[in-house]
Amino acid sequence: MDQRRKKGPLRISERDNLTAVHIDFFLYRANQFSLEMSLKAIHVSEVPSLDHFPENPSLCPSRFKIPKFLVVGHRGHGMNMLQSPDPRFTALKENSILSFNAASKLPLDFIEFDVQVTRDGCPVIFHDDFIYSEDNGVVYEKRVTEVSLSEFMSYGPQKDTGKIGKPLLRKSKEGTILKWSVQGDDSLCTLQEAFEKVEPKLGFNIELKLDDNLVYPSDRLSRLLLPILQVVCDYGKDRPIIFSSFHPDAALLVRKFQSTYPVSTLHLCSQKLSYALSHLTSPPWNEKQVFFLTNGGTELYCDVRRNSLEEAIKVCLEGGLQGIVSEVKGLFRNPAAVNRIKESKLSLMTYGKLNNVAEAVYMQHLMGIDGVIVDHVEEMTEAVREMMKPPNRDAHDTKLKPNFSERELSFLLKLIPELIQH
Repeated sequence: MDQRRKKGPLRISERDNLTAVHIDFFLYRANQFSLEMSLKAIHVSEVPSLDHFPENPSLCPSRFKIPKFLVVGHRGHGMNMLQSPDPRFTALKENSILSFNAASKLPLDFIEFDVQVTRDGCPVIFHDDFIYSEDNGVVYEKRVTEVSLSEFMSYGPQKDTGKIGKPLLRKSKEGTILKWSVQGDDSLCTLQEAFEKVEPKLGFNIELKLDDNLVYPSDRLSRLLLPILQVVCDYGKDRPIIFSSFHPDAALLVRKFQSTYPVSTLHLCSQKLSYALSHLTSPPWNEKQVFFLTNGGTELYCDVRRNSLEEAIKVCLEGGLQGIVSEVKGLFRNPAAVNRIKESKLSLMTYGKLNNVAEAVYMQHLMGIDGVIVDHVEEMTEAVREMMKPPNRDAHDTKLKPNFSERELSFLLKLIPELIQH
């Protein structure tokens, strides 16, 4: 059984509100953005089953290269922040088919979403560990992994016309229970539905979502991951897919399932999985990439593998993972890590509130970062489109790109870490 962890994450400091910073072209006002990525500290006991995988040279990180600067829609068209005065954070229900299809109409490469597995083994798309509702004015909570699929789908708007679902509430970081009210609402959905109902050319960045307050024995971890792999195998077809997780053992286990474990032992009776596993040397997106999510050293955790970019590199190299997804502030505080990651032939992407600022995204492009996960998808896809355009000699063009010299870029990379410490 899952056991409660006795000790939570050790935080370096409370998240700071950044003051306005003006540096020629690099300008941001981070305290205007209330976006926060849910950072989870998942400490997991050693997973004995990992030791039983045969040594295999194919576990060396594949020399995978993201073919372009990627823009990834966070939870589809952007996450919901119910208390935010910014209407973009309540425009569309996050992690919904409605949000995914809205994102597919934009020049996005991928959408990112969170997957958990219900009590009866169905992968569903939902971010929070608990689902909140009320009955006769009394608020109650249920852990997503402890409800059946039918109960999970009974919350919020219903697919069947005339059917009324149970109220869907959400708990804020401050502990306030709020009605999950958005302008464009939609029903909850399963991973299978996402594959069936979303534009097939749109890539999926599937975050393997686990509770930061639980310890997962190896058999429990496997039972949570295998149903997800089964759905991906059965419905993924040629869709580009990236797996990611803040949980090192989950990322390592998925990678090893793909690379070394006999298909028959997985008990996934699927010819398509066998085919996928036997064609890992085909074009890059045919292989399911596995990235390690990290806060980039901005917080400390009980699991030391999560405490720095250096540890993240080590996890990837030793486990054959193909890339890192870091909180952008971690890289701005330690820009030298970008070169170390690239020298290790790992892909590198970022998430975080600064990714909603065009100048910060452009800086990352100049630094050699491969992609960004964003909430303001319309604005950021347009900003990246402008960045990638050839230089415009039109004197009337008011959207000229910043043009940093190598000296200026070097100065900014040295200055930014000092600025964002405060």
